Amino acid sequence: MVHSDSILDRISQRQNPEVYRQEHWQGSFQEYLDIVREKPYVTRTGWQRLYDLVLSYGTYPVEGSKEGRIRYKFFDDPENDGRDAIFGLTKPLMELVNVFQSAAKKYGSERRVLLLHGPVGSSKSTIARLLKRGVERYSETDEGALYSFGWKGEEGEDITWCPMREEPLHLIPNSDRGELLEYLNAENDGEGDRHTVEINGDLCPLCRFMFNQRLEKYDGDWTRVVKDTTIRRVILSEQDRIGIGTFQPKDEKNQDSTELTGDINYRKIAEFGSESDPRAFNFDGEFNVANRGLIEFIEVLKLDVAFLYDLLGASQEHKIKPKKFAQTDIDTVIIGHTNEPEYRKLQSNEFMEALRDRTVKIDIPYVTKLSEEIRIYEKDYNTKRVRGKHIAPHTLEIAAMWAVLSRLEEPKNAGLTLMQKLKLYNGKSLPGFTLDNIEHLRNEAKSEGLHGISPRYVQDKVSNALVANGTATSLNPFMILNELESGLKHHSLIPNDEIRENYRHLIAVVKEEYTDIVKNEVQRAIAADEESLGRLCSNYIDNVKAYTQKETVKNKFTGQSEEPDERLMRSIEERIDIPDTRKDDFRREIMNYIGALSLDGKQFDYKTNERLQKALELKLFEDQKDTIKLTSLVSNVVDADTQVKIDIVKGRLIRDFGYNEESATDVLQYVASIFARGDAKSE
Repeated sequence: MVHSDSILDRISQRQNPEVYRQEHWQGSFQEYLDIVREKPYVTRTGWQRLYDLVLSYGTYPVEGSKEGRIRYKFFDDPENDGRDAIFGLTKPLMELVNVFQSAAKKYGSERRVLLLHGPVGSSKSTIARLLKRGVERYSETDEGALYSFGWKGEEGEDITWCPMREEPLHLIPNSDRGELLEYLNAENDGEGDRHTVEINGDLCPLCRFMFNQRLEKYDGDWTRVVKDTTIRRVILSEQDRIGIGTFQPKDEKNQDSTELTGDINYRKIAEFGSESDPRAFNFDGEFNVANRGLIEFIEVLKLDVAFLYDLLGASQEHKIKPKKFAQTDIDTVIIGHTNEPEYRKLQSNEFMEALRDRTVKIDIPYVTKLSEEIRIYEKDYNTKRVRGKHIAPHTLEIAAMWAVLSRLEEPKNAGLTLMQKLKLYNGKSLPGFTLDNIEHLRNEAKSEGLHGISPRYVQDKVSNALVANGTATSLNPFMILNELESGLKHHSLIPNDEIRENYRHLIAVVKEEYTDIVKNEVQRAIAADEESLGRLCSNYIDNVKAYTQKETVKNKFTGQSEEPDERLMRSIEERIDIPDTRKDDFRREIMNYIGALSLDGKQFDYKTNERLQKALELKLFEDQKDTIKLTSLVSNVVDADTQVKIDIVKGRLIRDFGYNEESATDVLQYVASIFARGDAKSE
């Protein structure tokens, strides 16, 4: 048995006192100047630090992208095992980081409010949360270090720290900043990536008061004033309200702009004698808190107009106006998010024209790539999270397929279905469609992904299905689809019955696609007899070789030479829709492929040719379907010999396709019922 003291010892050994000392470093102003000269990046602005944070994780190219799109690893949330990973949305995230880069280089975006716009559940809050958490972690690293200062008290008194954790270089008088910057940037030749130190802004009201008080005390000797300061390392933290602020609009009657810019501390007025004494003021508004970091405005467009002026000043001028004090400099990234109805209100409200002019909008749509949507659900519903319940193959895929279809716009190309469009977006190839065609499809659908079903709705219905089918050991696609369809009656975000009916139609489309998928899987499981496939392939190749070389084939049973078996060859080729007019081309293609392999010293294997493998499997399935008597499953009358064959197929479904006993039985019975209906129709 492990004792608690040994666990505590192991935890204690993992603690690193040296790291703690570095994170809580304190020193003199002179020591800080030495740090700045050696590591000028410690003076970066909030935008510059945010951009460097994202780049610090690196990038990787996105496959199948003609435009050479890249993915920023930061948004995969590697520090948190992908718990808040953003799936898909490659283009919007690139646009977002481009704004960071522009702001970091001071091209103008640093004077704007960054607005994440999109439907509910499209990852806007998750992006903001990732950025806030990332800024916290980055400030703990050597590369993300930043510093502030405080004022030493009389003997025995605590240090009075700057309430806004501002840049220590603000202590330099304006008249002397040029000379100091020349010294600090002496090693910067203007080339490379060495940061150029700049000093923007002045002391906050409290520090200005402390500065002037000491300047008077020391008869104007500035050097003695700065010796009265202590510089310290700052670690940003949302929980501790250091450098990261969050503002959420409340009821209009309870809103007060002091929540953004701080308020008077009436208890201290008696001590200091005046409302305008900065020592009697709480610099704890969200803008004060967010200085040197980032502030998130939740549903920013629901802000009362009274807050608008503070927001505009903070973005455009980088200044806020605390009550009873002059305008105060701030350095913070302002990120807001909103949905489509609120954004339409902004566009139609002439009083909000100033905000529109100072806003950079980034559309954050729903995912429109099936594989990425599946990953969203697999993150929450997998073997680690769903204990005691097996999720049958294609269950989450089918739910994701329905959600993505609801977000796509009908293609203008009359020969293209919505399902085919989904497959193209997901990287499948269709005859006649190139990457350029697919990009054109995306460009002509301007609002694609800004409407449709939210991932939250699907997640809720998956949860419902898990509970509602508690006795089942396996969750299958039909259980999910039933939940999705029944929930449409009361879905509060569906604006009208026409859209509701369209979503029901898409469920039928998805069911049809699922039927094709499982039919194919059962066919492959039945035809997965390697020995039989090998014999069939060998027979086909012998006949094709004889046909192309105008030779005869030796009959293995009679020993006589015969003409190539045209009926056999066509029965295989027709399975993959090779028309009679193209049979010669296909057969020559196969022989050329075999010849090329032979020249390289390689032996032909039907598994290396996907089309031929599919054709052979379908042919073998047709030959064996009746011997297995799959349709007898419907009547539940199965003889012993047939049961053995069915168990073999079931075993293959479990081994090769991820089914369990219950879901394999379910899918066999479902496919059997399809064939039974087909047999009845043919009769």
